[in-house]
Amino acid sequence: MLAVGDGLWGTIDRLGDYRLRFADTRTGQVGYFGTVIEPLEESAFTLRLQVNSAGEICEAETVVVRQSDSGIKFENPAYWDKPILNADAAAPVARAEMVRLSNGYFDTLQLNDGTIHTRFHPDCNRVENGVQTTNNPEFGKIVPVSELGCEAQFRMGNYRYDDELRARRFPLVDEERGLVLAFGFIDHSGRLDRYQLTDGRWVSSPVRRPHSFYIAELFKIDHGMICQIEANFITVPYRMPSPWDR
Repeated sequence: MLAVGDGLWGTIDRLGDYRLRFADTRTGQVGYFGTVIEPLEESAFTLRLQVNSAGEICEAETVVVRQSDSGIKFENPAYWDKPILNADAAAPVARAEMVRLSNGYFDTLQLNDGTIHTRFHPDCNRVENGVQTTNNPEFGKIVPVSELGCEAQFRMGNYRYDDELRARRFPLVDEERGLVLAFGFIDHSGRLDRYQLTDGRWVSSPVRRPHSFYIAELFKIDHGMICQIEANFITVPYRMPSPWDR
């Protein structure tokens, strides 16, 4: 937890051009995906604010993906508007169902064995730290699974090394646009060496040390399916406790 005026306040030069805004009118919260520009670099940025009935900011949560501090770098990040995230949902579903589908994504990711606990649109794409990590043959030269779509990646059981996705929170739901902003920690014990994909191939785990990510993930849900995902995440101390559980 930072004191007011500490942290990014002291180093930010300006906001970048990519600016995605959304809101939860029921709980008085606003969310933002964009970038911040500091003296050394432009960094992916997520912000959540909660405002009370008196119009005062009572919660502020940020994730800043500074590549110079990152243990796992995403090369050549880019930041662009995605019309699907700005458009209202064509066939919205109930708030509780939106959260259930988002939590089902995390269930699918945790100890991923090929079982799907949510519903994906056939054209679903995911962008992580400014890089599209689905249906992207170019990034697939570095991470082969990135050539596949959302559901195909998970049906392969590619993310078996994600031991736990804990301290899950779904504090912001934009019901009109079909957006759910979620947070959590992904823990990797590092014990897993080789494992078998559902197509029979054996692969090596990319994480062989105790390691944790803190993640801010935005889900676009329409027609009862996850249609688009945007995530920013950073490396944090292994098994770091959530400050929001206090």
